[in-house]
Amino acid sequence: MSKAAYKRVLLKLSGEALMGDDAYGINRVTIDRMVADVAGIAAMGVELAIVIGGGNIFRGVAPGAQGMDRATADYMGMLATVMNSLALADAMRQAGLTARVMSAIAIEQIVEPYVRPKALQYLEEGKIVVFAAGTGNPFFTTDTAAALRGSEIGAQIVLKATKVDGVYSADPKKDPHATRYATITFDEAIARHLEVMDATAFALCRDQKLPIKVFSITKPGALQRVILGEDEGTLVHV
Repeated sequence: MSKAAYKRVLLKLSGEALMGDDAYGINRVTIDRMVADVAGIAAMGVELAIVIGGGNIFRGVAPGAQGMDRATADYMGMLATVMNSLALADAMRQAGLTARVMSAIAIEQIVEPYVRPKALQYLEEGKIVVFAAGTGNPFFTTDTAAALRGSEIGAQIVLKATKVDGVYSADPKKDPHATRYATITFDEAIARHLEVMDATAFALCRDQKLPIKVFSITKPGALQRVILGEDEGTLVHV
């Protein structure tokens, strides 16, 4: 088996990625395919932590949240990430993987609270850690949670899984001449106004010298190629 380029990684999944072709919710075929990809890199000895968004669930209640207090709406979104984390951990358990969900919001009857030393212990034991409820604070995105947790656990890279296979010079859906960057620096991404992550998450990764790899989670074999260090997606670095 080929050697992994990274020992410990933080994988950021959007909630929308779990929908597959559905309008909202969790598509079972899609989540099983993602878990198979995760199992493949776990088998390579990679220590893996995951942060997942809640857009696939919160999107369904968003119309009712219009006009709602921002902090309240954000807490609803955090709870959606807990639901997604439980679903993902259960799918991994059924696939023979050992996963632990740790929440930034205390819901101890359902998931254990996030405690950094415990998370590090789980990773060292070969367990997959799923970080739920974002940062535990309103006004911060799950991108920021990924940058924060990635920094805390000493990840070598943040893998941002999207529906696009990298960072492009322009929107590839609108501009047929748009080109994918194989690598780009943080400063170049800022100068070219490329939306890699939200500004807070991006600044944190830059300050911590934590590289970001943007790739398509819908592309077969992409996650494994990223872990092997192949030319897949876009690497954003210092």
